[in-house]
Amino acid sequence: MKIRVIDFETTGTPEDRVKAVCEVAYTDLDLDNGIQPTVGFLVNPGHPIPPETRAVHHISDRDVIGAPSPDVAFRTLMQDMQEEDVFAAHNAAFEQAFFGGGSHRWICSYICARHLLPDAPKHSNQVLRYWLEGLDEAMDQSAAMPPHRAGPDSYVTAHIIKRLLALASVDELVRLTSTPVLLQQVTFGKHRGLKWSELPQDYLWWIVNKSDLGADEKHTARHYLGGKQ
Repeated sequence: MKIRVIDFETTGTPEDRVKAVCEVAYTDLDLDNGIQPTVGFLVNPGHPIPPETRAVHHISDRDVIGAPSPDVAFRTLMQDMQEEDVFAAHNAAFEQAFFGGGSHRWICSYICARHLLPDAPKHSNQVLRYWLEGLDEAMDQSAAMPPHRAGPDSYVTAHIIKRLLALASVDELVRLTSTPVLLQQVTFGKHRGLKWSELPQDYLWWIVNKSDLGADEKHTARHYLGGKQ
C-alpha cells in the first residue's frame, strides 16, 4: 500500500474564474519501503500565468512551452495507483479543487496535523518541517528545496505524513481529514487569547446556535457545552 503525496503549483486559486495547474509533483510513501524519489514536471495551463501567482512559484509562460496539458498530468497521477492506495496533500482541499483522484481516499496532512500536533506554533508544511524534532535533518536538502515548488513541497509533506503515521493509522488519518478539529485557543472576538475551556456557557451556546463561524469552532463549542445546547 502507498500514499501518493501530491502538490500543485497553479495559475490561480480555486475561487478564481481562470485557473489551472502549471506544475505537478508526487512523492510516494510506500508503507513497506518508505519514501520514494519525487516525480515532478511542468504543465502547460493553456493560458498566461498571472504575475501574482508567478511571484509565488516563479514559473513563467516560457517555462511551460511544450509541457503536457493538465489532463495528461492528471492521468500521470493515476498511474500505478492500486485500489487501496491513498492520495494525500497538505491542505488537500486545494489540490482536490483541480484533481479529484477518482475513487481513492484522501489524507490532508494539514488537518491531521492540527488534530494530532495541537502544540505546533502553526501547521504549514514548512513550519512543521522545522518544528518536528529532527525532521529537517532527516531530509535530502536538495530534494526539499526550494519551497513553493511542487516537487520539494510534496517531498516535505511526505516526511510529515510519515511522522503522523507514528501517531495514527492510515485509516485514522483518512477519518481525521473529514473530522472537525477540537481547537485549543480562541482566535477571534472579545475572548481572543482565552482557552476554549475558559469560555462562558452562554458564549459557547451563541457560537453553536447563532454564529456564522466554521465547523471547527462549532464542534469545539459543542464539546465544551457537553451536549447542553
